[in-house]
Amino acid sequence: MINLKSKIYIAGHKGLVGSAIIRKLKKKGYKNLIFRSKKQLDLKNQKKVLSFLKRNKPDFIFIAAAKVGGIYSNDKYRAEFIFDNLSIQINLIHSAYLCGIKDLIFLGSSCVYPRNCKQPIKESYLLTGELEKTNDAYAIAKIAGIKMCESYNIQYKTNYKCLMPTNTFGPNDHYNALNSHFLPALIKKVHDLKLNNKKELTLWGNGLAKREVIYVDDLADACIFFMKKSFSGTTLNIGTGKDFSIKQYAKKILNKIMPKNKIKIKYDLSKPNGTPRKVLDIKLANKYGWKPKTKLDEAITKTYLNFLENNKVV
Repeated sequence: MINLKSKIYIAGHKGLVGSAIIRKLKKKGYKNLIFRSKKQLDLKNQKKVLSFLKRNKPDFIFIAAAKVGGIYSNDKYRAEFIFDNLSIQINLIHSAYLCGIKDLIFLGSSCVYPRNCKQPIKESYLLTGELEKTNDAYAIAKIAGIKMCESYNIQYKTNYKCLMPTNTFGPNDHYNALNSHFLPALIKKVHDLKLNNKKELTLWGNGLAKREVIYVDDLADACIFFMKKSFSGTTLNIGTGKDFSIKQYAKKILNKIMPKNKIKIKYDLSKPNGTPRKVLDIKLANKYGWKPKTKLDEAITKTYLNFLENNKVV
């Protein structure tokens, strides 16, 4: 049974989700937390991962370590996205099993679901259709992680849970107009417009693709909630159940950062839209007692203030 004295390992502790999990664990009184930087532990090295888990023997593992990015990065660096993510997952999940660690949460992504999925997307829709081409390498790696957890649960009676979050954003994100996920990329683009006194914002595609987002602190809250709660099956969707078009998100961010400026939005139709629509069915998570708490406008405000404070631009 996981309690405040349990030893918890957070893989990917410096990233967007991992750092939020640590903040939330500390706030709730968990003190026995362990983590290692990339220099201290290469998660792509199976021998080193196994040795680390043997020495430290955590009671619970959060697998928040991953190679992530937006449409451009996923499409351009396909080899790294599939190799790095497969390596990290395989090493952590299999080494956990070898060390007798029965409990972990593996964080996947809503992009594991088919491109033209019926909406909202239920957990049962996994592997029922073709994936989005621009991020299928990443999606296949994450699907492999889900199936690995599921297979070990069936054969070895482990308790490996898989949470599938929608697009996540918040403090400690990476802000790059080209390589980041769409929302932090939009924040960076609009902030640059303000700095340079420009009056035109260019969006990829036609702006009509619809996306759901979740504030990272809400995702961290879900991780800790389900750390201690069982659910049927292996996979559970984590989101808000609400989506907006890219154009609508752009207008929200423009109103937040440049409220008094008239900005023209242009569309680069030579660039892909990605999946037409992607909103998760979160009824199952709600049934077990979890719901997101942060409103979108509040989340964007908190994120932008953190962006200004830390100026984390890469």
